[in-house]
Amino acid sequence: MTMNKATRDAYGEALAELALTNKNIVVLDADLGKSTKSFDFKKVCPERYFDMGISEQDMISTAAGLAISGKIPFASTFAIFAAGRAFEQIRNSVAYPNLDVKIVVTHAGLTVGEDGATHQAIEDVALMRSIPNVTVICPSDAVETKQVIFSAARYDGPMYIRLGRLSVPIIHDENYKFEIGKGEVLRRGKDVTIIAMGIMVSKAIEAAEKLKEEGIEASVINMPTIKPIDKELIVEFAKYTNKIVTVEEHSIIGGLGSAVAEVLSVECPTRMKMIGVEDKFGHSGTPAELLEHYNLTVENIVNVAKSF
Repeated sequence: MTMNKATRDAYGEALAELALTNKNIVVLDADLGKSTKSFDFKKVCPERYFDMGISEQDMISTAAGLAISGKIPFASTFAIFAAGRAFEQIRNSVAYPNLDVKIVVTHAGLTVGEDGATHQAIEDVALMRSIPNVTVICPSDAVETKQVIFSAARYDGPMYIRLGRLSVPIIHDENYKFEIGKGEVLRRGKDVTIIAMGIMVSKAIEAAEKLKEEGIEASVINMPTIKPIDKELIVEFAKYTNKIVTVEEHSIIGGLGSAVAEVLSVECPTRMKMIGVEDKFGHSGTPAELLEHYNLTVENIVNVAKSF
């Protein structure tokens, strides 16, 4: 982990590259293009960029219409406004007819920061993965984000891609190859398995390094695709370590931990613990203060991993 970069910045860069290579891609935003970084596409290809104003439901419905016309729409806004405000349009206009619309959201989770609970999407993964046909992805760094966006452009079907606001450590090199539906083994250790998504992956790596100092060997798995989740990898490591810890910047209800628990309860009953937001709304605060308040810290991952 050598430098920091926001996943939303990588999203804008990927869109700008795709603008030159795929003439069917169109980009829509809901008056937040400078924040979501979709403006990077507009700079290269203004004729295929549409600012729909503060009208998220209209944005999703328009994206559905463009997909029927053979275009590949990328529709962007903050996570709370897409998954929350436009839920019905995503469900009925995009997912039900199984249209090729990519919903790419930024400012997900608690680390939106001072805007407070009304702008912090900590239920969005639960909402989106409950809708049939929707693939749900949460990349861990800027390198993986670019791979995800390029893969989304090639994939035929609705997708929900969850990005953050903050700069986060880069954990992958340029040779990394993302694959939809596959987890990534970052570290192999026999004592416990830590499965993380998004910004919490780098913290899981740090936690594993601290555990090693205490003689505990932890496996670390990056799980970028929450749906369809990599069942085979989860079962393999459940059998290998017999202890699973999930870590997410999301409610523990319906997110990564729930998805892993659904697999284990059927395929391989295993002791597991979940780290996430425990059925509470967020508060106003700096990202660092909020991560500390909700126990989304390296120290807590270490303590939970040792508590079996």
